[in-house]
Amino acid sequence: MSRDIAGTNNAPLTSELFHAKVYKPNQGRIVRQLTALAIWIVVALGCWSLYATLRGFLFSGPYAYLVPGISGVTLAIGLWVGYRLVNWPQFADFLIAVEAEMNKVTWPSKEELIRASIVVIFTIFFLAVALFMFDVVWQFIFNFLGVTS
Repeated sequence: MSRDIAGTNNAPLTSELFHAKVYKPNQGRIVRQLTALAIWIVVALGCWSLYATLRGFLFSGPYAYLVPGISGVTLAIGLWVGYRLVNWPQFADFLIAVEAEMNKVTWPSKEELIRASIVVIFTIFFLAVALFMFDVVWQFIFNFLGVTS
């Protein structure tokens, strides 16, 4: 019901791939840009790996000239899909909500962060020493009883 009131478009992603419009361009801009950048980096690395793999298989063959084209077309499609994904209404609304929630977060000061980090490091060190001592004690007990050799 709230989606009907908000007017959210429930179109599938496949129909959204062929539009160039930006959904709610002034909302959730930073999160959407960073999400698109992350998607584009994953796509670029995947296409680079595809290029290297295809070049290894097809470099000496008669179809070696297709390798850059296949990788380039895959890269272009992946970049377009990444751009359209962050403008898909359902996903864009989620990213807008994420940015709204992140703006509500109260971040600690530098001093608070240092104090909390010291507490965490001390606790981990103390637990590591305690577990090591338990291990030494149980190893001594088992060796004394002849359970282990």
